Amino acid sequence: MTDKVFPNWQPKNSELFSKHLISEQHSLHKHELFSDEALARLIEKTPRSNYHVNTHDLKHIHKSTWRDGEFGNLSGEQVLQAVKDGHIWINIQRPWEADSAYGDILAQMFDEIEENVPDFTTIKDKNKMTILISSPKIKVFYHCDIPGQALWQIRGRKRVYIYPNSAPFLQDSEMEKIILGRIDEHDISYQDWFDEHAAIMDLEPGTMAHWPINGPHRIENLDVVNVSLTTEHWNAELRNHYAVNYANGLLRNSFGMQNLSKPTSGLGLYARLALAGFHKISGLRKLKKMDYKVDFRVDPEEKLGFKDISAYTMAK
Repeated sequence: MTDKVFPNWQPKNSELFSKHLISEQHSLHKHELFSDEALARLIEKTPRSNYHVNTHDLKHIHKSTWRDGEFGNLSGEQVLQAVKDGHIWINIQRPWEADSAYGDILAQMFDEIEENVPDFTTIKDKNKMTILISSPKIKVFYHCDIPGQALWQIRGRKRVYIYPNSAPFLQDSEMEKIILGRIDEHDISYQDWFDEHAAIMDLEPGTMAHWPINGPHRIENLDVVNVSLTTEHWNAELRNHYAVNYANGLLRNSFGMQNLSKPTSGLGLYARLALAGFHKISGLRKLKKMDYKVDFRVDPEEKLGFKDISAYTMAK
């Protein structure tokens, strides 16, 4: 890709990046790699280990109704048709493993962000992209992500609710458990009144949203098929933030310590870096293995875009 990802970067976003919610215009919605034809080929080339396809109940809209499925032997065009006419959500992880061109775009995206944001340098081999293709009215439930995050709209419209990254919207003890691998990112506490304090952003094609680290959020597709990207990144500051929360989780869960600080420098930071590093290197970290119950198969002939199958378990 030779055209700029950010043709008209706003100078104010150079100062706001990572500190506040920002919106920036991008050109990826015009790129051929995100056409239906290219996405159909990508779906066909993506291994089972690198995708999820999900749905949720249309009436009882709650994370407890979230289900996992599979593509079966469908063509990419058939899968996309099921998305357009049905009620499913496709999540393609590590697309560069199926087509290196997506890795080239990912590199350019972060190169341009680093050019525009002073003193921002990512750890290159940690930068990731996930492609999201989803039906009208699909919802993504309240959760927080651990790395730095951005959401890039390619087609369709979605409404994003972004909440403060502090209590009561995000409890330290819950975020620590996510980092330690003891709960899933969607297991954090949510109450309806949180919405009164959310920043609400409607994303149009060619818009990117970025918010401060760990900001809880939830997403609603409007009445149209959506294609979006999420990116995640790490830099030295985020790595230290992660290690501090990792160490605090150990101190809270293993030693019952409360009211833990989050030092950004000095002995407090170095002690937590050492504790987190030792725990990971020593093999003491016991990650919660994620088992997914797969009980439907995508089917463009069905009204909701899928049909039930005998359930089996997929571990990741």
